[in-house]
Formats: sequence, structure tokens, C-alpha cells
Amino acid sequence: MTTTFTNARLIDPEAGTEEIGSLTIEDGVIIGVNADEQGVIIDCGGKCLAPGIVDIGVKIGEPGERHKESFRSAGLAAAAGGVTTMIIRPDTTPSVDTPETLAFVARRASQAAPVNVHSMAALTKGREGREMVEMGFLLDAGAVAFTDCDHVVTDNKVFARAMTYARSLGALIIGHPQDPNMSKSAAVTSGKFASLRGLPAVSPMAERMGLERDLALVEMTGVAYHADNLSTAHALPALERAKAAGLDVTAGVNIHHLTLNELDVGDYRTFFKLKPPLRSEDDRLAMADAVARGVIDIISSMHTPQDEESKRLPFEEAASGAVALETLLPAAMRLVHAGLIDLPTLWRALSLNPARRFGLPGGELVQGAPADLVLFDPDTPFVLDRFKLNSKSKNTPFDGARMEGRVLGTWVGGERVFGGDDA
Repeated sequence: MTTTFTNARLIDPEAGTEEIGSLTIEDGVIIGVNADEQGVIIDCGGKCLAPGIVDIGVKIGEPGERHKESFRSAGLAAAAGGVTTMIIRPDTTPSVDTPETLAFVARRASQAAPVNVHSMAALTKGREGREMVEMGFLLDAGAVAFTDCDHVVTDNKVFARAMTYARSLGALIIGHPQDPNMSKSAAVTSGKFASLRGLPAVSPMAERMGLERDLALVEMTGVAYHADNLSTAHALPALERAKAAGLDVTAGVNIHHLTLNELDVGDYRTFFKLKPPLRSEDDRLAMADAVARGVIDIISSMHTPQDEESKRLPFEEAASGAVALETLLPAAMRLVHAGLIDLPTLWRALSLNPARRFGLPGGELVQGAPADLVLFDPDTPFVLDRFKLNSKSKNTPFDGARMEGRVLGTWVGGERVFGGDDA
């Protein structure tokens, strides 16, 4: 079926433009921009039409923790949040470290999720940092990258060998820059606030130390490397030097570290306990500026569902992480409304850059690109009710917060997976 979106505010991250126009799709791909209207007409009423979000680092509870999140619940949450592609993490139980486990994940995703799903695989067996996985077999089975997530590989020789092998295969390594010895058992970022609250803390320098180590190994091996979740201004100079030196390096930031700071923890509110912990306001602004300048390439949700039992604990004992598939877009609108970033630049970090980094189609509004689209109103205000989220787990720091930006419709391969009949 042919569909034309008219009177749409087209957000083109590659051209860096936003302008009123039309978009025509057919058989799951874009066939024309500002061309003659054809087929079913959807009047967008001047609302924003952009490439669907490509979200990196989504945690799914299958296998092992399906009570926290399933492919179906995460897929519904993604569609409601304008996310058309999820790139999921391998930190499941058991880890995604064999072709058989990866095949199970792919099968479950295709059966249950209404959006595109691609999986990363573990870098070492069991994410234990001792023996690397069979990368070649996992690549053949569909793995798009390799990572041990927050289980940092501390043995430099093991990490270097894995990087060298990945380089020979053309595989992407995802790192979690952090010195694990310094950050062990830490709940917040060190400083006056942490001292006043009496909470175990970690210095922001732990992130810089971890990144410097990783970048040295990248320089030695020549591997393609992505730092998954930078959060401090201290890490940015090292990243900029690596890019200036021509290393194949990119970096991402969590939406929570762009919109919240360490003071939001308040009176030990565990829904604000994240990994890495929330940083200072200066760090938050530095991260937003880095995205605007292109130093930070990707914004992700780092969607991490946790059940009530693991969050309703003393702050030090509570699990880290927050759900964010449905709150990613409205939270990102805070950056736009604050004048820190414009919509095309934001969508470059949310859609175009992650698609390109992982070698996936999408992120573009050009002829021949997939018809993975999100229609949204960037200005509609609402108060978030966590119990209305599609995720099984409801651990969002934005519960009760006033937000702006509502998804009106989501299309994957030209098929509408969220929203009513009318735009």
C-alpha cells in the first residue's frame, strides 16, 4: 500500500534540516520526498515526522528474567516511544555468548516484538573476562557487536586479544569505560552531596581512567570501538584526542545523564540510582554540549528494567537502572526546549548515527530508506504516570514529572505499530 504523509515537519538528520513537506512510502520503503501525493493520505497537521529511533543498549529479561521485561512488553514500549529498532544487550541469564542463545533471542524477538530487534553478544564467555567467545560463529548468527556490558574486562591481555580478533573480523567492540576497582560498591558520584547523604561514592575520574585504558588498547589493535555510556566532562578530552588521531572510535550517553543530575537522588530515591551514577550539573551540561558538537555520537535509553523488590531497598542495596524506551523522546525534548540542541542534531544522535555505527539501514528520510518513522508533537505537555507504561517494570525516575513531547504514530517497514487511524 502507498501512503503519503502531508503537511509534515520533516526532521532530516543527515541534511540537518527541518521543514514542512511530504513523504511517500510504499512496500516498506520511502519512495519520495516532497513528490506527488499518492495512495492513502495522512495529514500530519504540522507535527514532526522523523526517522524512527535506533536505541542501543536495551535490556530484555529473556532469557532468565522475563518477569522484569519480555520481548513483547519491550516491543510495545518501544513502539509507543517512537523506537523502531532496539539493539539489545547480552547481559541476560544466561548471557548471550553462544550461537544457540543468540538464535533463541532472535526467534523470540521476531515472534513477539513489533519493532526491529538486533542483538549484541557477550565479548567473553559468561561475561567473566577470561575467555573470549566464538566471535565468528556469533557474527554469522547475527550479532551486531560484542560487549560484556558493565562487567569490565580487567585483564588487559584478554581484552587486547579480543580486540585484535574482532579487528580481523571487522567486528565492533562496545566498552563500558569505568575503573571497576574504584567504582565497586559505589552508589553515587563523590562530592559534597554524597558526603552529606553518607553514601558510598566514586570519583568521576574512574570513568576517565577506564576510557584512557580502552583507547590505548584501541590504538594498539586498530579495532572499531564504541564507549557505551560516558557521563563526565573529565572523559571528553581523551575522546576528542582519539578522534583527532583517526581512531575508529565513537561514544554514547544515556538520556538520564543528559536530563538529570546528582541532586535528583534527593532523599535516597532509588528510581534515580543508575550505573554510572548521576553526575553534577556541570557534567550534564558538558554532555549536552558534546552531543551538539558531535563529540558524543549517540544518545540511548540504556533501558534497564528492575522489579519493585529490587528497587524498594535501602539506596546502597537497591539495583541500578531505569526503564526509558517510552520516556526517551519526551526526555530528549527537554534538551530542545532548553535550547541546548536542535531537532535535526538530536535525531542524528538518536537515529542516524546509531544506524550507521551498527551497519543497519535507517536513520534517513531519503528515497530507498526503510519506512521506519515516528510522528510526534514536540510540545504537548503531560504528566508521566509510570503505571501507564508498557514495560513490565515501572522503575522510571520521571514518574509524576511534567514532560513535553508525545508520540502520535510509529511505523516499522511501512506498517503502523503505534497510534490510531488519524495522525
